[in-house]
Amino acid sequence: MPMTAGKTGELLRDHAEPQRATYVELFFDVILVFALTRLSHTLFNDLTWLGALHTVILLAAFWWVWVFTAWTTNRLNPAQPAIQLVIIPIMLGTLIMAGAAPEAFGDDGMIFAATYVIIQVSRALFVTVALHGREVAIGSLQQLIWSCFSGTLWIAGAFTHGTARVVIWLAAAALGYTMSRLDFRLPKLGPARIATQTVNAEHLAERYQQIMIVAFGETILASGGQFAAFGFDRDRVTAFVLAFAITTLLWRIYFYRAGLLLPAVIATSTSPAVFSRSASYAHLLMAAGIVLSSVGDEIIITHPFAEPNLVWSAVILCGPAIYLAGRARLDYLSFSRVAYSRVIGLLVLVALAPAIAFLPPIYIAVVAVIILTAIATSDTISWRFRPSEPTPPPARGLYLRP
Repeated sequence: MPMTAGKTGELLRDHAEPQRATYVELFFDVILVFALTRLSHTLFNDLTWLGALHTVILLAAFWWVWVFTAWTTNRLNPAQPAIQLVIIPIMLGTLIMAGAAPEAFGDDGMIFAATYVIIQVSRALFVTVALHGREVAIGSLQQLIWSCFSGTLWIAGAFTHGTARVVIWLAAAALGYTMSRLDFRLPKLGPARIATQTVNAEHLAERYQQIMIVAFGETILASGGQFAAFGFDRDRVTAFVLAFAITTLLWRIYFYRAGLLLPAVIATSTSPAVFSRSASYAHLLMAAGIVLSSVGDEIIITHPFAEPNLVWSAVILCGPAIYLAGRARLDYLSFSRVAYSRVIGLLVLVALAPAIAFLPPIYIAVVAVIILTAIATSDTISWRFRPSEPTPPPARGLYLRP
């Protein structure tokens, strides 16, 4: 039975008050650390183009679980027991997905797919029923219908094997992106009017910052665990220091300064909800770069002076490159321009790739550290002499229900 108006009001966040992430949300992030660790280890053990595609598909699934949950807790109050009873099962489901991830394209495909679909459908169903009669419930209903469409593909793919599963799940992951871009548009109902939704800038910005810390934390765990397995051999210590330097520089490049200014950027944008949706894609790209960089760190520590390997070289270089591409996107969303250091650093990585790809992993890591250090230094100097105010670009293509 739908709740009364008074009770549904208790479930909603009071956007007039300062909002921070709650402990249950931080608890959820701990699960994400484990999930990302499973993905990076799985890719490390299957460094092929197909293995990379598998990782992209699985990362997309984990990302949609996290981002839709973050948006739900931005509208609803996680301090309420009823909301916690929704989030905690999502945490358990995410943990099950993480456990199934290494064999998701094998024997555990149905476990992964079914758990993912149950999470996405159940969350949207709860919001639709619990907030019946409020406008937010209409958008949740549209999300529920789209989740059922997407879920059909995930389940269908689980019944197949090999290439067929890859193709179907890739389509399902792409549908997750498409339905968000289309604002969950449906015949007669139209779009879900995300452009007009109220968002809490402080809370949502903090959630994006926290998911980046989660990704960096996974990198530290992976490289630290790999280093501990080899002990304090001189070559391993050098490789570990370089891996740590890469992670630290990526962290610095994110938080200085767009990452720190994210709450103000969301608040000053012409459509905070649309900006936040666009920012989620930039953070997804950066998270993918961090996961790949984590695999690169494991390669650097495990095989510091091994014979050149083009696949290893590509992983070590592509991680920071993908991250910089996502960071450049966040720059544009925050300041309507992209810092030259991002573009130049990315171009230098690409230009040097053919020359350094035939070097041992540890030397490639040195080059990556030098380039990232130059970018971080440029950021510091630029902000010291030419600080910028948040100037997000105007939202375009906003869908409004007539």
